[in-house]
Amino acid sequence: MTGGPRPPVAPVYESDITTRKGRALTGHRTFTDIVRSRVVESPDREALILLTEQDGALRPETVTYAELDRAARTVAARIGRHAAPGERVLILHESPRLFGIGFLACLYAGVIAVPAAPLGALGRPEERVTGVVKDSGAGCVLTSLAEAPDVTQLLARTGHGHVTCIPTDAAVTDAADGADGADGGQPWQPPRRESDDVAFLQYTSGSTREPRGVIVTHRALLANHRAIQTAFGTVPGGRIGGWLPLHHDMGLIGQLLHALWLGGTAVLLSPVAFVKRPAHWLETISRYGLTVSGAPDFAYDLCVRRVNDSQLAGLDLSGWQVAVSGGEPVNSATMQAFADRFATAGLRAEALVPAYGLAEATLLVSGERTTRACRTHMLPAPPDAAMPEREAVACGRPAGVEVRIADPGTGRALEDGRVGEIWVRGESVSPGYWGSPRDSADIFDGRIKDGEGGYLRTGDLGALVDGRLCVTGRIKDVIVVAGRNLYPQDLERTVREVSALFGSGTAFGVPGEREHVVVVQEVRGRSRYGVDLADLTAGVQRRLSEQHDVAPSGVLLVRPGTVRRTTSGKLERAAMRRMFLDGELTALHQWVDPEVERLVRGGTPRKSLR
Repeated sequence: MTGGPRPPVAPVYESDITTRKGRALTGHRTFTDIVRSRVVESPDREALILLTEQDGALRPETVTYAELDRAARTVAARIGRHAAPGERVLILHESPRLFGIGFLACLYAGVIAVPAAPLGALGRPEERVTGVVKDSGAGCVLTSLAEAPDVTQLLARTGHGHVTCIPTDAAVTDAADGADGADGGQPWQPPRRESDDVAFLQYTSGSTREPRGVIVTHRALLANHRAIQTAFGTVPGGRIGGWLPLHHDMGLIGQLLHALWLGGTAVLLSPVAFVKRPAHWLETISRYGLTVSGAPDFAYDLCVRRVNDSQLAGLDLSGWQVAVSGGEPVNSATMQAFADRFATAGLRAEALVPAYGLAEATLLVSGERTTRACRTHMLPAPPDAAMPEREAVACGRPAGVEVRIADPGTGRALEDGRVGEIWVRGESVSPGYWGSPRDSADIFDGRIKDGEGGYLRTGDLGALVDGRLCVTGRIKDVIVVAGRNLYPQDLERTVREVSALFGSGTAFGVPGEREHVVVVQEVRGRSRYGVDLADLTAGVQRRLSEQHDVAPSGVLLVRPGTVRRTTSGKLERAAMRRMFLDGELTALHQWVDPEVERLVRGGTPRKSLR
């Protein structure tokens, strides 16, 4: 999929122009209304271009708005035979095509969509699926004919045998399935929905045993799309897409739904295709003329390391206007390396746009398309820190929301440049977690000391500098050593600098009589043979001591694929800590302090690890 002429971008129709000016959306209460209007305006326009890997190449399948609409109405009629409006329906699809149809079918039927990772995803999807079914109270699952037997067996053996499996790709077998009343069936009629009705539940990338479903209303969803358009300058009829999983907010809202909201085209490939061959992502952007696409920081780093010169020579990235980096802390070195590597393909450094968001705020909180390359700011560290300052990337201005920085303990508002907890308030913010009023009250109703309430407490640390948000990390991930706060991503970045053989790695704290720092670092593939692993371990210890004044209590060098990430690419530090303390990690070489070894052997209680 390299070289060759670029397919023409869909034209901008008059209806799109009025939408851009804000007139065409008048009276649309829900996202369903928006999609239905797109079908009427441009039935033959490409809604989806779905790329499937065959023999090393990506083969396209096109779905028009009319085709997508008819398929969604057919499945909506089928859902209506098993679930009433307002009930929850799990979406469990590996196929992007079936996922898109199933998600719209839930909106069309007035049920609450519950996207979940397919059973073939990385990690422990079976535990997560059953946890989501239990928490959401889903009575139906949308799956495929091929996947239905495995899903049915999983539900039966975990006590959810009453949940009905509905194959999204089943043929229309009777009149009741008719989307338009053919063969004597009743025509499909959309149930009346209001802007504050729940559109879907977005389950966060937390514990598989305690999933929390973020409530996303139609009002919040539409507000966030307006914020995305303002921040990134997206235009009607544009092509947007990428490889991010559709059950995750960045893939679902940022790449699939935003394209439909714009009346444009979503160009989608699978996460597996990207991981197997990162060049697939950039070739998709090049060949299909994507103007907006994004991913977490690790994906940009992977492209720098694994896209070879031959693949680079066939790319044209001059039309890539917004390359969003979000989903995990943005590394300025990664952004610079990516810009340098792909400049010869026409990529402009200013196209790289750091952004910040989270499911609890629907998706985007801050981001900004500018004419400048990635901005960084030096933020003051606590007085007892090893380094007086730390660099942080600016993730743009707040988009459609109000952002405050507060002391997480007292709620006191902090001045410009001070690091504290990021608090967010606005129309995009969720009303809370599904079925969890206590957690919702704690998280979604933060009150500034001597000020107003109603703020989402994100659990993330950051600062506002010149009106732009700089994100420094997660409160729960901060490692406290001898009264000093250490950010794991800073330690991880330092460790990667030790050797070119190092791939993905993570650092986390282990509680004992004092807090211990443990590093788990992957050594790449065949390159580890003939390498002095003990010397690499000593190098990690030495570098952390020199740059952070900290002596790690454990360094484990492991095989590629050991360090766990969520399906959206975030490091699962808590999961790695549990695996370490449970003795589940197999190292190529390791050094562990005797005190920490006793914690591993003693099986530290899980409740102390959260």
